[in-house]
Amino acid sequence: MQPVYKRILLKLSGEVLAGPQGHGIDFDTVLNICKAVKACSDMGVEIGLVVGGGNFWRGRSSGEMDRTRADHMGMLATVMNSLALADALEQLEVPVRVQTAIAMQQIAEPYIRNRAIRHLEKGRVVIFGCGTGNPFFTTDTAAALRAAEIDADIIFKATNVDGVYDRDPNKFDDAVKFDTLSHFDILQKDLNVMDSTAASLCKDNNIPILVFNLDNPSNIVDAVLGKNIGTIVKEDETPWR
Repeated sequence: MQPVYKRILLKLSGEVLAGPQGHGIDFDTVLNICKAVKACSDMGVEIGLVVGGGNFWRGRSSGEMDRTRADHMGMLATVMNSLALADALEQLEVPVRVQTAIAMQQIAEPYIRNRAIRHLEKGRVVIFGCGTGNPFFTTDTAAALRAAEIDADIIFKATNVDGVYDRDPNKFDDAVKFDTLSHFDILQKDLNVMDSTAASLCKDNNIPILVFNLDNPSNIVDAVLGKNIGTIVKEDETPWR
């Protein structure tokens, strides 16, 4: 089968890298995710990757700490995750570059859009660390921003649930899963896909979002091949109206 997307932005939460231990980095988990990324890269798909830092630090849970400083600490957590992913990809012989929104030239390239696109065109996976480089913005917003900047066909948001529901499926047995939604639905109904800033950015730039479960990393490959998994968010899909 042939991939249906040429260039994707894969958004991973930091928590998925922790594996069963729930904190830090579980390298077996990281390696399994990267094997799926390699399979997509081997098919000729250009891959940008944004990862969160919640397995190390969550700024919004920092109590009385200054929010800007707490968010900067979270950005540094994303760099540790980015380096772990890069290491696993290199072990799998996948060419990769890490670019960070905050300059730290001894360990990563600074984020430069044209350079990132050139890496993608050469078949390198590009991992974007430090979120947007600004406090008060989530890594979901960073994913939306980078997707717009690199002209990605779609954002893959890999999570711990198998799509978008009208309510939390872990709390409500009668939660209803959607196959398709519009960006407008996400904002109007305040569905738990990504924060409103990220959702608005995707809506304004007409960037589709595919939400799916990462418990099985091969779902990344299935998504690239266009198989019917998860929930697709795009314009002109209006099940609510």
